[in-house]
Amino acid sequence: MKFLIITSVKEHEKDVLNLFKKAKITAFSDVDINGFKTNSAENLIDNWFSNSTDKIRSTLFFTFTEKEKIAVLLEAFKQFNQQKNLINPLRAIVLDVAQFI
Repeated sequence: MKFLIITSVKEHEKDVLNLFKKAKITAFSDVDINGFKTNSAENLIDNWFSNSTDKIRSTLFFTFTEKEKIAVLLEAFKQFNQQKNLINPLRAIVLDVAQFI
């Protein structure tokens, strides 16, 4: 059993759901989140009156599932990210689950 965490910009939420179907992951949760990118110091000097962070509407997905399904999903994510050449690619983290009830 593994714990999978995924982040995606809001625009790709439906794509993530379709990739979940492809990997046969049918039970998961999602949460709307705001992602932030902090501008570098050089940009702040050039852009004195702008906000120092850009808020990005995103979705966080998480699920407990088998490693075989996660392998299928991660491969689909790699292909999706390469084909789309995204500024904000789909991101995934896999954690081991030592115990659960």
